[in-house]
Amino acid sequence: MSLSLALMLLAVAWLAFSNGANDNFKGVATLFASRTTSYQSAINWAMITTLAGSIAALLLGTALIKAFSGKGLVEAQVLADRNFLLSVTLAAASTVYLATRIGFPISTTHAIVGGLVGAGLIAPGGVELLLLGSRFALPLLIAPLLAVALTLGLYALFVRARKALGVDRETCVCIGTKEHVVALNAPPLHPVISDNGTLSMQSACGTQNVTTDLKLSMGEEPECRQRYDGKVAGINAEKILNVLHFTTAGTVGFARGLQDTAKITGLLVGAGVVALSDPTSLIWGIVLVGVCMAAGGYFAAGKIADTLGNKIADMNAGQGFTANLVTSILVTGSALFGWGVSTTHCSVGGLFGIGIANGSGHWQMIKQIILAWLITLPVAASIAFVIFFILQRL
Repeated sequence: MSLSLALMLLAVAWLAFSNGANDNFKGVATLFASRTTSYQSAINWAMITTLAGSIAALLLGTALIKAFSGKGLVEAQVLADRNFLLSVTLAAASTVYLATRIGFPISTTHAIVGGLVGAGLIAPGGVELLLLGSRFALPLLIAPLLAVALTLGLYALFVRARKALGVDRETCVCIGTKEHVVALNAPPLHPVISDNGTLSMQSACGTQNVTTDLKLSMGEEPECRQRYDGKVAGINAEKILNVLHFTTAGTVGFARGLQDTAKITGLLVGAGVVALSDPTSLIWGIVLVGVCMAAGGYFAAGKIADTLGNKIADMNAGQGFTANLVTSILVTGSALFGWGVSTTHCSVGGLFGIGIANGSGHWQMIKQIILAWLITLPVAASIAFVIFFILQRL
């Protein structure tokens, strides 16, 4: 194995790992944000569904693999130079990894496009900017705006449907006790309840009073969340909603795995490491990307989960389902038709929409995320420019 081949494989593995860490949780973010399930259950579901999508890329991801191989965007002789796509891959991986460490959800697609632009600036013949804009930049711009609009529209429709079906939204009240544990170096104690209901513990050495206080909390504690009371077709509305919510989360994970595995594998195809005409090489290329993506999502998604689950908008299960349904529609459509939309922009756009709809948007964080989106392309482009410039002179 040549050094350039080994470096390309390592760069792709790093990009896939970083992609998984930044993107895998986006499909299940609303499950966690609405407290429908725990972090561990959410991350497990994300890993399973994303890995399934990666496997499906063997059959359904050909269009995106071709799109991200670089063919048509740059001259054929540029693609023949493995240093070009190595620079693009390292730049995209560095950008996504840095954002993940900071806790900002960004677009791997955007990072790859930025890498193509940056390296293309000093490549012979440059980059076909018009094709780049129509194939990738336009969908990236439209996706978050469309996600916000669809979320607002569907949310209003679902609220009316819920009321028409007679399903009520309840805010739970959590009542518990504060236990006072008394440690005494004394003979055995036994409980005694006096005539006025006071609890005390008595022993041969005397009496120790024990107090218990009721604790009441409304909507503030993580274990307290809004629930739905009512039935639809004789089935509990809350159970139906949870099944649908998990289904849409799984759909997003599957479609994202399909789409991003194809995108990253496309870099291997463009560099000549993997050939579409060679099923064996295509299989191990997709397996490499899928496994690294699943590992990144499982082991390194903590900061992204905190941002998506706690720092963008507050929501209940119904609102989370609405945002996730929009994400699943957009991401699945993108995967089926070979569009270059970003799961990040669709998912976070849906969360923005809920923040607008229920007035809970954390706007300072939302502004920071939008700024991170705006600088993703120039940051990746700058890194790719520098790496390709150096590699050309080695």
